[in-house]
Amino acid sequence: MKEYTVAAVQMNSQPDLDLNLEQAYGFIKEAAGKEATLVALPENFAFLGKLDARLEESEKISVQAEKFLADTAREFGIYLLGGSYPVLSASGKVFNRSTLISPDGSTLASYDKIHLFDVDLEGGESYRESDYVQPGENEPVTYKSEDLGIIGLSVCYDLRFPELYRVLSKNGAELLAVPSAFTRTTGKDHWHPLLRSRAIENTCYVVAPAQTGLHGKSRKTYGHSLVIDPWGSVLADAGEDTGIIYGRCDPKHLEEVRRSIPSLKHRQL
Repeated sequence: MKEYTVAAVQMNSQPDLDLNLEQAYGFIKEAAGKEATLVALPENFAFLGKLDARLEESEKISVQAEKFLADTAREFGIYLLGGSYPVLSASGKVFNRSTLISPDGSTLASYDKIHLFDVDLEGGESYRESDYVQPGENEPVTYKSEDLGIIGLSVCYDLRFPELYRVLSKNGAELLAVPSAFTRTTGKDHWHPLLRSRAIENTCYVVAPAQTGLHGKSRKTYGHSLVIDPWGSVLADAGEDTGIIYGRCDPKHLEEVRRSIPSLKHRQL
C-alpha cells in the first residue's frame, strides 16, 4: 500500500440512466483533476428508482454502466469503484453489484450485495429489496493492489453486519468500501456510528460514497458521504449536498494505529 488520495462521490441519482452517468462523469473528471488515485461512486449510481423499474431496465443499465466505468477509468487513468448497479441473474432477479475497475479499464474485482434491505420503518416507510434482488454468495471479496493496498468490498445494508467486515479484516483489508444509498430515516441516527465502528474495530480506513436527497417522488437518502481513518476519525463529511470529498490513505498511519491498538492480534474468536 502506498500513500494515496481517495475521493468519495456524493450523488443524487434519479430514474434516468443518461442523466446519472453524465452527473457521475463530471464528478469523476473533477476528482481525477485533483489527483485522486481511487474514485468511489455510491450505490445505484447509474439508476435510482423503484425496484421494479430497476429490474425491468437492468440489462440496459448494466451494459451501459459497465462500459461507462471501463471507459472513464481508462480515460482518466484512475482506479474507479462502481458503487453498485443492477445485473440480471439466472433467477430473473438482479444482483446489486459493486465493481473495482483498474486504470486500464479492466475489472479487478466484483461483489454482489449479500444482505438485502427488507424493513418496515415508522411512518409507513417500507422496503423489500429481496422481491427483486438476488443475494450474492456468502463470499467476502477483497482485492490486493500495490497502489491501493487491500480493499474490502461491501454495499450499504452490509454495514449492519460486523461479521462481514471482520472476515474482510482477517483477509487483510486495509480500506473498507461501503457505497450506499442509506435512507434519511435511519441515516440520521445510525450512519456515522456504524461506519466509525467498522473503522475502529477493524483498524481500517473506510470510504463510504453515498446518495443524497430526493429520488423520484418519495425516496429520500441521507447523504453524508464519509472518509474515515483507522482510529475512527472522520477525515471528510460531504453533508447533504452533491459533490466530492477527499481523504489520504497513509500506510504509516495505519501501521501506527495497529501498533498502538493491536486488537486484531488479540482476537480470540
